[in-house]
Amino acid sequence: MKLFECQAKEVFAAAGIPVPDSRQARTAEEASAAAAEIGFPCVLKSQLLQGGRGKAGLIKVVQTEEEAAAAAAGLFSRPEGVRILLVEKAVEIEKELYLSITIDPVESRGMIIACAEGGVEIETLAKEKPQALIREKFDLSRGLEAFRARSVVYDMGLTGDTAKQTVKILSALYQVFSRYDAELAEINPLFITKDGNVVAGDAKLSIDDNASFRQKEYQLTREYFSSDAEYEAALDGIPYLQFHGDIGLMCAGAGLTTTVYDLINYEGGTVANYLEFGGPNYRRAVRAMELCLKNPSKVILVVTFGTIARADVMAEGIVEAIGKLHPDRPIVTCIRGTNEDRAVEILEAAGLKPIFDTEEAVREAVSIAKGGAA
Repeated sequence: MKLFECQAKEVFAAAGIPVPDSRQARTAEEASAAAAEIGFPCVLKSQLLQGGRGKAGLIKVVQTEEEAAAAAAGLFSRPEGVRILLVEKAVEIEKELYLSITIDPVESRGMIIACAEGGVEIETLAKEKPQALIREKFDLSRGLEAFRARSVVYDMGLTGDTAKQTVKILSALYQVFSRYDAELAEINPLFITKDGNVVAGDAKLSIDDNASFRQKEYQLTREYFSSDAEYEAALDGIPYLQFHGDIGLMCAGAGLTTTVYDLINYEGGTVANYLEFGGPNYRRAVRAMELCLKNPSKVILVVTFGTIARADVMAEGIVEAIGKLHPDRPIVTCIRGTNEDRAVEILEAAGLKPIFDTEEAVREAVSIAKGGAA
């Protein structure tokens, strides 16, 4: 579970990591008032769970209350669905660094990743100059030892009071990482200001979903999702991603769903949503289709291959869903696996055409989406 920047900064500040003075705003009027209270110049930062906000125009620097109100109104009207702004005091920046703690999945150890160059180009830097990134692994059972924190900071080329401040921040970042069962705790950029202070310019904190029972203060809310369907699917435990294409995708099994997604792309089609109702959800076709119908599409493509998840049960679920929901778009089905013969009987009795080849089913769905006959 990823936290918004404003939430992560609250956690960081409580742990002793310096952050700029800030307020949250949910309306343009609140943003303008918060900016006046903090003082100018200040920064309006859209609270979305995505990177590259600055390049996407989702962060604005403002100099007056009028600018703040106009910029906030523009951000709240963005198609990305901005609901919260973080209004933050601007910082006079001398240098930007990168600092994070994560898990090395191969060795099951903690790993510090640091760099003397931070900011929006860190991903490019990691590809083009991987030697610029400092990686220090540590035993999770022993925690982050002080000498390792100092070693990383000095390897970044920092000295004097700046180094001391950064060591404290790194140690505090580890405490956050441990306390919140994090998969990632990141500061990018970590500012060195012109007056010599070290401040967290941004904050990312991603909590391991398996530890959510220990982190009850952070629960899923509508703000975490770009659509009602995504939010409802998350509450129901159904894997769902929303896109802006023409074909609603409803498959059993994550691997199969991803493969069908690629096949649609290769055939020149576009995906409206990715929904995976296999595994524990294979008897929930009605709910799965209800979620698909919340998203605009021209056709729903159902592709399953069931061994433990029986084909006849999924076929019954699809027919039941059609009977209850009366979908306003064509349904293309390719349901294979255990008790397949019975599944074919169920589909044909409901007036559906069983297709036995996944690529054929994809081609038919793409044809319908492009205006072909159902």
